[in-house]
Amino acid sequence: QAIFEGLAALGLDALCAAGQLTIIHGTTVATNAALEGRGAKTAYVCNQGLGDVLSIGRQNRADLYSLTPTKRTLAIDQSAIYELPVRRNAKGDLITVLDQEAIVALETALANDPPDALAINLLFSFIDDTEEQDLKARFGPQYFVSLSSQVLPEMGEYERGVATYLNASLGPIIARYLDQLQSKIAPSRLTVMQSSGLTLAAEHAAEQAVRLLLSGPAGGLIAARSLLASERLMTFDMGGTSTDVSLIHRDLAISKNMHLNGLPIAIPAIDIQTIGAGGGSIAEIDAGGLLKVGPRSAGARPGPACYNLGGTTATVTDANVVLGRLPVDQPLADNLWLDPEKAHRAVEKLAASLNLSPIETAQGIVTLANETMAEALRFISIQKGFDPSAFTLCCFGGAGGLHLCELAERLGMHQTLVPADAGIFSALGMLAATPGRELTRAINLRAKDCDPQDIRDRLDDLVQVARTALAAEGVDNTTVHPVFELRYQGQTQTLSVPYLDDLQAAFAEFETQHQNRYGHQLDTGLELVALRVRVAGIARLKTPITPASNAAGPAQAPPTNPNAVPQQAWQNLILGQAYAGPMIVTADHTCVWVKPGWTLEKLTTGHLQLSRAEGFLRAKGFLNGG
Repeated sequence: QAIFEGLAALGLDALCAAGQLTIIHGTTVATNAALEGRGAKTAYVCNQGLGDVLSIGRQNRADLYSLTPTKRTLAIDQSAIYELPVRRNAKGDLITVLDQEAIVALETALANDPPDALAINLLFSFIDDTEEQDLKARFGPQYFVSLSSQVLPEMGEYERGVATYLNASLGPIIARYLDQLQSKIAPSRLTVMQSSGLTLAAEHAAEQAVRLLLSGPAGGLIAARSLLASERLMTFDMGGTSTDVSLIHRDLAISKNMHLNGLPIAIPAIDIQTIGAGGGSIAEIDAGGLLKVGPRSAGARPGPACYNLGGTTATVTDANVVLGRLPVDQPLADNLWLDPEKAHRAVEKLAASLNLSPIETAQGIVTLANETMAEALRFISIQKGFDPSAFTLCCFGGAGGLHLCELAERLGMHQTLVPADAGIFSALGMLAATPGRELTRAINLRAKDCDPQDIRDRLDDLVQVARTALAAEGVDNTTVHPVFELRYQGQTQTLSVPYLDDLQAAFAEFETQHQNRYGHQLDTGLELVALRVRVAGIARLKTPITPASNAAGPAQAPPTNPNAVPQQAWQNLILGQAYAGPMIVTADHTCVWVKPGWTLEKLTTGHLQLSRAEGFLRAKGFLNGG
């Protein structure tokens, strides 16, 4: 409904009805269905003896030292698991033939308890998927069928099985949702965002439903890469309930080690870490009598106490109001006015329990929230061999600007950036997203056995498959980014290395990455596990939508909060002029807190650049040396 309200508000109804729009849709339908266990009724078909693989999972666990560890596995009804007497060996040779009797028995069992979808995961199907394809031809007309050889054609029957099962269970739900939406906007086109940051035509989304699972935060990262002139960015997108952090070094980091609710999602996705810290994170006293912030959230309703919508518990937003970092003399979106008295009351309850003043308590709440976010930023940088001080910290989302300076200080960073339109940056990123495909082929060769021409031929085959699919969507001009999945012989985990038509350079890059991440190298030899190609169309949006303006607006009214600091409206900032903190900058979509010791400058792009005072002077040539 929000889509149609937005079209009406923008006056785009007529263009939509005339088929002149392309709507790029970021959806959490797949994510919510997976988290809440609301997928379609799904039957799982596997090799004989492997029916419990998805229930057993891997032996590694998130809480390594817990005395009562919990394991997250797929909740599959055992009666919906069907084992078939068929087997291929590790070379792909057929050693046990699937006979007709077994297929008929499966057909009868499914007819007695019909599922909505069928997930088929047979060993070594990524080498030869003849049996999987035969089963799809047999059952495809009756059920939504997902094949492991199409969803995730790689080694690892557990991860492949999880991806295939999720794809099957989510496919019918995605198909219904997008079919309904497409019918209402027809003849205009509908595309959806994938976890990889590429878009996909709606009519193909259901068959790749698992690729939508982690697509929610992707838009902001695409905008950061496409619209900001920097190859070294650390980003954080802070909303009401959670914060998403990521690192851009020359390009977006793509990972195959993502998780959702404890389950491995081995589909290529932009490497984003999500933590339970946001503007609505609740502050409370834990069992030990100490202050705790998050992961519980007040949500949008009742929301923070200062929203005056029924919330009474103190949140990070309430703490920022008490500290005078949020304007209370002008409305937020939807004409929402903040109530400072409600914020003070909520924080005072905690302050009494802690024997602290409200200001000290509010500062403690913000400090704890900042430390949670800083730890996530350390994880994506320091733990992966990157020095945060060599990067610019970029924030978007409505709440990020309030925490930018303190986060940068905790990470030893000297420069930060708040993009123009920061509050709608993720939506802006979707306009910069390109249609594309990310395809993988298992190869499993020792590095010394790799033949350059053979590798080129295999990559060309993948590229041709991707280009054919994109051509059907009207995409002709494409860029190609080949990637190697490499590891040392004897290891199980791989590192992704870009391949620029030079085998030895790719192998050397792996050694460098391994040294940076793990602090050592091995002499056991390398193994090329898989080839991956990212084939994408040409970006449609490369410049900011809103140019910077030097037009002065009306003077800012004096603040009514006695603890408040000077305020300035974003649009009234003068280009190139340095503004010293403390101050807050307000906009319709966000609010920025400039801490004492920091300097702000509005760039010609409309973005705000914040620098620690010493760093600002050095950048202008007033200071020399380190």
